[in-house]
Order: sequence, then structure tokens, then C-alpha cells
Amino acid sequence: MNIILKGRGASKGVVKGKIILVKSKNEIEKMENGKVLVIPFADSSFASAMQKAIGIITDNGGVTCHVSIIARELGIPAVVGTNKATKKLKDDMEVVVDGTKGIVYI
Repeated sequence: MNIILKGRGASKGVVKGKIILVKSKNEIEKMENGKVLVIPFADSSFASAMQKAIGIITDNGGVTCHVSIIARELGIPAVVGTNKATKKLKDDMEVVVDGTKGIVYI
């Protein structure tokens, strides 16, 4: 596996899955159950999409941001603060999200 992104481990665990990129609130309806959610920032408006995710990756945020808290409550791995997830990752890419180490692999 190759490291593609580094950020902050916000919710422990490791999961492998395909990406759904949701760049704005207007795209939330495209989120599917069992996918890895990639969003630009931590915002409560993405809550319905987060509930369908098996993992979460964000461009911005820290370990106390909204996404981090929700991911821990849902028990799903999350890597936040990557600075470039929405630019480097594409829909249907298969990745491994390591929420313990704060690393995303391909």
C-alpha cells in the first residue's frame, strides 16, 4: 500500500472502501451506504452523509471538529485535516482509511 494522504487521526480504526466525493451541501444526496465519504470541511450539514459512511476523510478540521466527534460517536474511522483530499481523491477510488494513524492509503 502506498500513502496518498496524511492528516490527523480523528476516530480510531481501519477500513477499506470506495470513495464518494461530496464537495458541497448540494451533493449530499449522492452519498451511498457503505462508502468512504470525502468532504472539504467539517460541518453539521453533512451529518446525513456521515451516517451512511464506513469512513470519512476531510480537507480541513482537527480532532475536536464536528466530523471527528460524529465519527467517534458512529464508531467509524476518520482522517481529518489532509489539506487536499478533495483534490487528490476521485469517486470510486478504493482506499484504506487509517483513523488511528491519520493516513489514507491506495
